[in-house]
Amino acid sequence: MRENILIIGNGGREYAMGLVLKDDKRVECLYFAPGNGGTHALGVNIPATKHTDILESIQKYNITLVIIGPEAPLSEGLSDFLIAHNVRVFGPSLAASRLESSKAYMKDLVSQAGIKTAKYMQSNDINALSEFIHTLTPPIVVKADGLCAGKGVVIALSHNEAIAHTKEMLSGKAFGNAGMRVVIEEYLDGYELSVFAVSDGRDFIMLPACQDHKRLLSGDNGPNTGGMGAYTPTPLCDKSLLEKIKKDIIAPTLDMMRKQGSPFVGVLFGGIMVCEKDNELTPYLLEFNVRFGDPECEVLMPLLETPLFDIVTHAIDGKISELECKMIEKCAVAVVASSKDYPYKSSPAVPIAVKDFDKNLGHIVYAGVSKAESGEILASGGRVLLAIGLAESLEKARDNAYEIMKHISFKGMHFRDDIAFRALGR
Repeated sequence: MRENILIIGNGGREYAMGLVLKDDKRVECLYFAPGNGGTHALGVNIPATKHTDILESIQKYNITLVIIGPEAPLSEGLSDFLIAHNVRVFGPSLAASRLESSKAYMKDLVSQAGIKTAKYMQSNDINALSEFIHTLTPPIVVKADGLCAGKGVVIALSHNEAIAHTKEMLSGKAFGNAGMRVVIEEYLDGYELSVFAVSDGRDFIMLPACQDHKRLLSGDNGPNTGGMGAYTPTPLCDKSLLEKIKKDIIAPTLDMMRKQGSPFVGVLFGGIMVCEKDNELTPYLLEFNVRFGDPECEVLMPLLETPLFDIVTHAIDGKISELECKMIEKCAVAVVASSKDYPYKSSPAVPIAVKDFDKNLGHIVYAGVSKAESGEILASGGRVLLAIGLAESLEKARDNAYEIMKHISFKGMHFRDDIAFRALGR
């Protein structure tokens, strides 16, 4: 029987998953809730965000499988709600989702598991936090405990600045309830990797490491964003380093979750800082997310040789150990085009012009877009779209992504010109 699949979310990550699922012969129809102006071309958009409305749509359209893309619905217990109504769901439970929705919970859990992570303190007491801040050498990392769409982390360059940011978060002015508890961390110096494991609650498989580019401007300058580009595979993570991350970080975390009665089913995304100590590369855990990264998902999906459908269903059915995850031997680079005022405020919706380009270069992933009544695609969100370059080499994949970007234009369009610079140079 062919399956009707519902993908929850409205970003580039969900579009990228839809793009690979739509061509799977086992898929009858794709649905997106709520979707975006680009997902119209891949399936059917459903204007549902509440749990009950989503369940109603599942029953109405005979949907047999649900994939939850973003962190917010996971942290609101959507997975538990749907499973309680006998729906097959790919995405962790509310309890397991705390690995992302509470940085304090995550730090305490991984410390208990003996996983290498930055020295930290979590509290809602400004006096205790201030005292701890003065034990650290700047720069100092200040994190809001809850979900902040990737923008809840500040690197403070002095003790006074760290205390000021901590006070602002605790007051609720910076991030509302998400900042009412704060995590203070020592600053780790190294390079970051994004690492992904797909777990069925007991066993797991690893995907290739990616590297994200969080800062708005080229040269890693400007404010943090949800991500301005990514690439995979990265020469900064060889097989031995990935194995070390798997053994020392991913496996003990999943074991601890299972022992605590919250087995993890879905995608565990580790933000890793690789530090060089005594001429040896040592991975430290920065954070966990409980879903595919965005924009990392957009570079992983086109390189999957093992179908996403198989990965998802094997995880749900508790059979991930029976699956060998194979990747196409190519490289992928994603360059994000954002709106003029991102990440500070929203910009007015404007038309997007896309000229014909050689499809052998790669493709476009639509994210913050809407569809006008005329059928025209409009740039309406912060991160609007991504140019995905594919090639045998990383350098060629990067060139292809930027070649595609030359064929795209909209008013106020911004993108970085140095994606993959840590691997290739500027």
